[in-house]
Amino acid sequence: MLSADARDPAALPRLLLTLLCLALLWPGLQLSELNPGVLLQADNRQQMAGFVSGFWPPAHDHDFLGLLWQATLQTLAVATAGMALALLLAVPASLLASRALSLRAASRGGRPGFWSRAVRLPVRGLLVFLRSVPEIVWALLFVRAVGLGPTAGVLAIAITYSGMLGKVYAEIFESVDQRPAHALLQAGSGRLAAFCYGILPNAAAEVVSYTVYRWECAVRASVVMGFVGAGGLGQQIDLSMRMFAGDQVASMLLAFLLLVVLADLLSRFLRGRLA
Repeated sequence: MLSADARDPAALPRLLLTLLCLALLWPGLQLSELNPGVLLQADNRQQMAGFVSGFWPPAHDHDFLGLLWQATLQTLAVATAGMALALLLAVPASLLASRALSLRAASRGGRPGFWSRAVRLPVRGLLVFLRSVPEIVWALLFVRAVGLGPTAGVLAIAITYSGMLGKVYAEIFESVDQRPAHALLQAGSGRLAAFCYGILPNAAAEVVSYTVYRWECAVRASVVMGFVGAGGLGQQIDLSMRMFAGDQVASMLLAFLLLVVLADLLSRFLRGRLA
């Protein structure tokens, strides 16, 4: 038996917090109509087993591998082009949304002026709007506007990821040591020079790491958007699943897994070089 002094004083608050979390989680489970027992029904087990059994061996005939190679390249092109367009908007927007290059903040100890806030707040609002709408929704809109194909995926990634990148870049620029940039601003340096020499060297590793991570997410997003007609691996996976060609789906999933692994290795390499 534990003595009164040996008992954990936080045991009761933890128990109450656990019970509160369970009480809040239960209505969510009811509203989501979660029923794992459906997976155990005999008919569903047979259908899943029949579909999964077709995954092996993966398709590897010459014609299909050529199609797989083209779809993989298209997926990479959609993700990379979308990220490039997103950076064109995210980088200047992040500089406008960040307090790091405020002249009044540099001279008054962190209190930006009225005009600085008047510019910053609309830019931050724009970034909130861009990232609040999922890329799959933008893809559906652009498919209607420009038709089926990878163009819709590129534009959807560019819009959504510009909001994400701009927000995170602004927070990174504000989180690093501001004193070098403020010293340059007070010495009469331009804001671009203060950013390049006072902020960017300290933030480069984190910015590159997050950018590569977002590029990896863009690859995954481009696959998902393929299911709504934005091209790439996703569209081919959708077609193969409609034809119950599990071997083709397995090959495309392996190609997608290889893309994610390569993106992770690239991120580690760049972080190591910039550390």
